[in-house]
Amino acid sequence: MRSVTEQAAFAARFGLSGTPGSDAFWATAGSPASVAADGGGWTTLFLWRGSPASVSFESWSESVPLHRWEDTDCWYAEVPMPPRLRVTYQFLADSGEYGDPFNPEGAGGDRSVFATPDAPRQPHWPAFGADDVLPVPSTRIRWASGVLGGRRTVRVHPVGGGGPVVLLLDGDDWLYLHPAMTAFESAVEAGDMPPVTLVFLPSKDRAAEFGCGRELWQAVRDELLPLVAESGVHADPDRLVVAGQSLGGLSAMYAALEFPELVSRVACQSPSFWWTPDALDRADLLDGPVGGSIAGRLRERPDLSGLRVAFDVGEHETRILPHCALVESLTEQAGASVRVSRSASGHDRAGWRHALLRDVAWALT
Repeated sequence: MRSVTEQAAFAARFGLSGTPGSDAFWATAGSPASVAADGGGWTTLFLWRGSPASVSFESWSESVPLHRWEDTDCWYAEVPMPPRLRVTYQFLADSGEYGDPFNPEGAGGDRSVFATPDAPRQPHWPAFGADDVLPVPSTRIRWASGVLGGRRTVRVHPVGGGGPVVLLLDGDDWLYLHPAMTAFESAVEAGDMPPVTLVFLPSKDRAAEFGCGRELWQAVRDELLPLVAESGVHADPDRLVVAGQSLGGLSAMYAALEFPELVSRVACQSPSFWWTPDALDRADLLDGPVGGSIAGRLRERPDLSGLRVAFDVGEHETRILPHCALVESLTEQAGASVRVSRSASGHDRAGWRHALLRDVAWALT
């Protein structure tokens, strides 16, 4: 049994009070709390009440088991974290996945978002809890694609009266996990970007659709954009911005190279520039030629003088950085207007949110 002094010191260290596991303790529990760690970085306390659990992080770290505080219902982990980190996490307990009930900032119903105290703010992105229902656009298009096959629902939303089309790849993630519609509205209202028309494009098979293939972009050009034009929502497809992350970022850059008459503005975060046609057969996806197929295409020195492309990568994605850095350099050498930044995250949509708004705005200048 730990002494009263030890219990009080543990609670006070993280800004809590009372004996761990007591009603007074739980009354002061909130979002994960960080204290500065010796040698730099942070030590962050994650709390779970009830059964045995572990905390799982998106891309940044392996799962961390929680320890029980003596014989109480308090389970906790003190997790070392680097400087400048924003991360999505969830608790794994009772064979289920859960968001943090003490954290008001969720990402869908079973995930939460945490940022270390030194992580930059993300203006315009509101906090939505696990039980909140995110607003969705009222305009929807039922797209039966003859090129891609199957049907999908595409949502369309004019922000500030509508304007240039911003095509959001992995659109369902930006609808149901992170409130992009609300964030874009806030950015336009604040004057941080011009009015735009958001088109939320859901994916059915990311690996198949977002590889370097022509079908998706033929379908967008010949089928989807005409449907958007007919939807009654004001949209300007002549200034199309494509925004994508991971494989979506790869696909956005591919479209700019192979469909320059369609795509001249790109915002891509953590793009999968390790991709080659055989990459998915490798045991290690990133253990291939640096820059993958996109770098190979750029070495042909296409004229990219009409392209504006913003690249952003998580500063904690150390293995993907060489792939991205080479493509960034080759793109600029080919004549494109290039913006390069690094976000305080790993390979995580929570870290890409600010770059999405900022880089779309830059692409439209």
